Amino acid sequence: MSAFFYVIAVALCLALSTEAPAEDILASPPALVLDGLPPVPARLAADVGRYTEFKPTAFSSWHPQRLEMLIARRHKNTTQIHRLSAPGAELELRTDYAEPVRSASYQPTTGGYYLFGKDSGGNEVFRLHRSGNGPSNAAAVAISPEDRRVQSFAWSNRGDRVVYTTVPVNRKGSDDRVVSEVHVANPLKPDRDKVIAELPGGGWFGFTWSPDDTRLVYLEYVSVNESYLWIMDVASGKRRRLTEKSSGEPVLYAETKFSRDGKGLYTVTDRGTEFRTLNYVDLATLRHTPLSADIQWDVEDFDLSHDGKRIAFVTNEDGTGVLHVMRTRDRKMLPVPRLPLGTLDSVNWHRDSVNLAFSVTSAKSPSDVYSLNAVSGKLTRWTRHEPVGVDPGAFVEPELVRWPSFDGRSISGFLYRAPPNRFPGKRPVLVNIHGGPESQFRPWFLARLNYHIDEQGISVLFPNVRGSSGYGKAFLKLDNGRLREDSVKDIGALLDWIATQPDLDASRIMVTGGSYGGYMSLAVSTLYADRIAASVSVVGISNFVTFLERTESYRRDLRRAEYGDERDPEMRKFLEGIAPLHRAERISKPLFVVQGKNDPRVPYTEAEQIVATLKNRGTPVWYMLANDEGHGFAKKANADYQFYSTVGFISRHLLGLD
Repeated sequence: MSAFFYVIAVALCLALSTEAPAEDILASPPALVLDGLPPVPARLAADVGRYTEFKPTAFSSWHPQRLEMLIARRHKNTTQIHRLSAPGAELELRTDYAEPVRSASYQPTTGGYYLFGKDSGGNEVFRLHRSGNGPSNAAAVAISPEDRRVQSFAWSNRGDRVVYTTVPVNRKGSDDRVVSEVHVANPLKPDRDKVIAELPGGGWFGFTWSPDDTRLVYLEYVSVNESYLWIMDVASGKRRRLTEKSSGEPVLYAETKFSRDGKGLYTVTDRGTEFRTLNYVDLATLRHTPLSADIQWDVEDFDLSHDGKRIAFVTNEDGTGVLHVMRTRDRKMLPVPRLPLGTLDSVNWHRDSVNLAFSVTSAKSPSDVYSLNAVSGKLTRWTRHEPVGVDPGAFVEPELVRWPSFDGRSISGFLYRAPPNRFPGKRPVLVNIHGGPESQFRPWFLARLNYHIDEQGISVLFPNVRGSSGYGKAFLKLDNGRLREDSVKDIGALLDWIATQPDLDASRIMVTGGSYGGYMSLAVSTLYADRIAASVSVVGISNFVTFLERTESYRRDLRRAEYGDERDPEMRKFLEGIAPLHRAERISKPLFVVQGKNDPRVPYTEAEQIVATLKNRGTPVWYMLANDEGHGFAKKANADYQFYSTVGFISRHLLGLD
């Protein structure tokens, strides 16, 4: 080797030996199984991590004798229950499990203990537990049977018993025979639990006690468009249906409560109207008296005060929650102070019948808990979000947008535009489609998704396609059965609309969604592959036939009412024909699939079959499976890693960055 080439060789060796070390990589949580994903750089996690520390807070239960409450907020890796002794007081941890505990309910007369539900690994096989007022998990006692899912529960007025329903858990085979058991138990003596009735199917919800604790009113839920009111004698288990089946349009009944005198019911129904209205039903005559008919929006939540003198209810008005308080004596609306603009839920009266609790969230604020004194009109904020690395007050507000669909129908959505002062020119678009399908995107807090807007310069659009709730029962039915792909066409029309917007880049569009939204992402990937850059499907349905055959048995009839019955040969042929799995050859753009192994709603096989098909075809696909999650990631470590990977996927396939 000549001296010249020797010097060059030595220089190259020195250069190679002094190269910067390989970039630090973030270790993935042990429960995640990753296929085709590149590693997550630690620097990316550090940058994105500022947007993952929000802790939304939800009201759970008033203490019956004191003005204090239980609330739900994340502790470490999962949501847990905390005690809040006064507005602004320090939170006292009450549960501390590896699995989330999202709600709890005080014993309603003394508050000496509370009940809560907990599942395992996201399997949604909830079991009811009794706990003392201390933070120790060791004190918790299971009061419902093992290996049966608790659907709902309700305290008696005296607080000496609870009624709860359970269903069997069995996704194996094709046996659709489900029997719901109605249990009555003293939580302090769970071994004396008594099954007072067995009801066919899994759609029995909303049990509420009469004021004298001798009767129960409850719902037979057939679909989002059809349900019936029933009443049951607690001692004998004898029951009768209060509302009859109609030969015409089906009627929906939702939340229902006895009046204080036990002579009537307050209920939410769409009987005789397009929207869900608060009604009073006289039990002697079954005459319905609408109480909110002048409000042409859905009533989505209500509560009757303990003394029966006031009703608080929330209407969903184009996505915004509006609180109303009515006096029952003369049905006069009472003044309500101006509340933070956003969505309201968990409306609940204290036993004093004066103080009303609820949770509020908005685009600029994670969920926090408030109370309203119905006598003085004073509004009190009980919780405030802990400071994090970003200011939520600086997040963008959404804009309500509308576009015409293929049949001339107006479809709406909420658009969070990337700040033009920071990101000039046409911006890429992330279309995020909600699940349900009978859900609705509301202008609430985006939490970590604000990273896409504020740091990646992406405009994020949340469509409420046909079949979404909140726009009347006719709109809700527009995607049922054989109309399924009309909702996908609404997204096609949205792509047309995006192309007309001067600040949106129609050449850089990504679609994503969870559950039914995951199906929509896959369907858009098959029908409009040439118009998108990539897609992300989270716990999505890839074939309605295999989904219906494998979803938990207590859910099948409910889902058949929406999608169609796969046991009917003609409907089966239709469902197979629109399955993204059978159109996989049309998916030509990169896809990221996320799934929980224990998902009881959309079985993990829905993800695995689309991933395997695409891999065999050579289509780029990333796959993330969590062995300790169900229908979405509930554990923060898993959810964080999923989001870091999604940011990387978007950077590569939407923004064109390495």
